Amino acid sequence: MERLTTSAPGGTLAFRGLTLGYARHPAVHHLDGAIPPGSLTAVVGPNGAGKSTLLKGIMGEIRPLEGEVVRAGLARHDIAYLPQAAEIDRAFPIGVFDLVAMGLWRRVGPWRSLKRHRDAVEAALAAVGLTGFERRPIGTLSGGQLRRALFARVLLQDARVILLDEPFAAIDARTTDELLALVHGWHGEGRTVVAVLHALDQVARHFPETLLLAREAVAWGATAGVLTPDNLRRARRLCEAWDEEAPVCRVPPARPGPDAHPQSHDHGSPDPAPHDHGSHGRHSHGHAA
Repeated sequence: MERLTTSAPGGTLAFRGLTLGYARHPAVHHLDGAIPPGSLTAVVGPNGAGKSTLLKGIMGEIRPLEGEVVRAGLARHDIAYLPQAAEIDRAFPIGVFDLVAMGLWRRVGPWRSLKRHRDAVEAALAAVGLTGFERRPIGTLSGGQLRRALFARVLLQDARVILLDEPFAAIDARTTDELLALVHGWHGEGRTVVAVLHALDQVARHFPETLLLAREAVAWGATAGVLTPDNLRRARRLCEAWDEEAPVCRVPPARPGPDAHPQSHDHGSPDPAPHDHGSHGRHSHGHAA
């Protein structure tokens, strides 16, 4: 297909005391760490762990309740986002060509004709195995075909950072392998790829870095050191014990030392005192919790 390149590798994504949530109820709690340029990182954790919320926070779709996302050297158009298939309205009257061509909007503008970019759109469709599907309504696509179309849209965005939310859920092994080849291609080009995933064996085979999330960072670093039975059990316990109605954390835990495990927070505490960010325990990148 037409070679899509960027002028430089992606910038660093960093989280400083990042708390994300809805109606002041946190879904991701006081996350600290950084995703370096050109890394290939999986985000895993139990259902309800805040994984999708984190991607939307990186995108800027959700404003932090506390802390910040630092997008060093990155503009908004430098970040591409592939949503879960369930977020796509399959009944919307749009064809495959137009869905994929939306990946060009940031480069050419939403109101300009995309006909002169037909070659680029067709090349992206060819790269994901959808040649001949240009006129098909998206409502007629299978789950795997829709996922291929969304990957083609990301290809056209030509972004330095690529966020993928459950990109391989409910699709066949052949489609998964072909889309994983695209992911490895992006990584080989020096792009930063962050993917929310559930299949831990897939993570272990293809993603060198992993963030294990359970509303807070349980472990973050080399995948083999993160996906341990102890860490996975701790993640399940944290999610099961989480109070969905708790407000933003009010009681600061003791700061752990450099080799200590981060402490879990009491999200159900009635203490009305404001949170003391200066004494908040930091999650150590690469240390298991």
